[in-house]
Amino acid sequence: MTGGPLASLKVVEFSGLGPAPLAGQLLADLGAQVIAIDRKQAPADPTDINRRGKKSVVLNLKSEAGVNAAKRLIEASDVLIEGFRPGVMERLGLGPDACPDTLIYARMTGWGQHGPLARVAGHDITYLALSGALHAMGDADRPPVAPLNLVADYGGGTMFLIFGILSAVIERGVSGKGQVVDAAMIDGAPAMMGLIHGMLAQGTWGETRGDNWLDGAAPFYRCYGCADGKFVAVGALEPQFFAILLDKMGLPADYAKDQNDKSNWQARTEEFAAVFATKTRDDWAEIFEGTDACVAPVLAFTEAPHHPHVAARDTFVSPNNVQQSSKAPRFSRSVPNPVEAPTATGADTIAVLADLGLTPDEITEATKKAP
Repeated sequence: MTGGPLASLKVVEFSGLGPAPLAGQLLADLGAQVIAIDRKQAPADPTDINRRGKKSVVLNLKSEAGVNAAKRLIEASDVLIEGFRPGVMERLGLGPDACPDTLIYARMTGWGQHGPLARVAGHDITYLALSGALHAMGDADRPPVAPLNLVADYGGGTMFLIFGILSAVIERGVSGKGQVVDAAMIDGAPAMMGLIHGMLAQGTWGETRGDNWLDGAAPFYRCYGCADGKFVAVGALEPQFFAILLDKMGLPADYAKDQNDKSNWQARTEEFAAVFATKTRDDWAEIFEGTDACVAPVLAFTEAPHHPHVAARDTFVSPNNVQQSSKAPRFSRSVPNPVEAPTATGADTIAVLADLGLTPDEITEATKKAP
């Protein structure tokens, strides 16, 4: 198989924002044939990374002809992805009941398809707030800190949407039937918190922010400022790694005996901070290079591609001079095609619809706007 492990999968994506487009992009990265249904044409935008690898069809979904064309496209697909509020697709006449029973109908929302907040707006920070996770992020004496939009939007959203889609694909191979995948960020974010929930149950994690093993309270798992105003990240959780950290910092080896005694964490943090402040970030990076101390320089976005390890793996690429990730994960045999910049919105309308058997007049009717 060429083009990637998902080259046999046909996906139709109703264009939107955030987690759903990323899901389509990641599926396309691995070879899936993803066709986005868009509202209007637009020139190619190399910075619209979530469009890479996709084809684009512009349809007027407010017209009967446009809806019919969308149905033809859906009938030719294995998976449908949509990220609208509940009820929008049904009002368009494109809800699950209007689709083939072999279709995997993947719905991406913040709140899910039912519940008191199902039709209310929200963002990553909103779902994290109700999951319990946001309360644990940041310093004890300051408000919680938003972790960009990586945790709920993309971790609890995109990744669980893809997980659901591929699970349904496997199940369809057994049953021959499609189904609705209800992927909700309010469900996905807590699903990633098994370790924390376990420590809460054990009594080894408390609800005070900035007072726990992985939230910056431990001197061996946090960031420190350096002499040049830049930072290093320290993650020496295991005793053997902590011992190496102490050695490279020139601190007493006896500190390893009471590594997890919280009564000394504040004093040790202050001592560690003073030591790290004596050298630049890159000096420390050189000192810890190749060791198991789990110390890394905190790199800016533009610095990351130039780190020797990241560069050796070609983790980043820059088509049209736009920095972005390479395709992940990697495969030994069904290797995906190289990353290419996205094409123009609507660039594939005529070709795709013609392949479905629509006549030129039908294509015109499906794509034209109301006067």
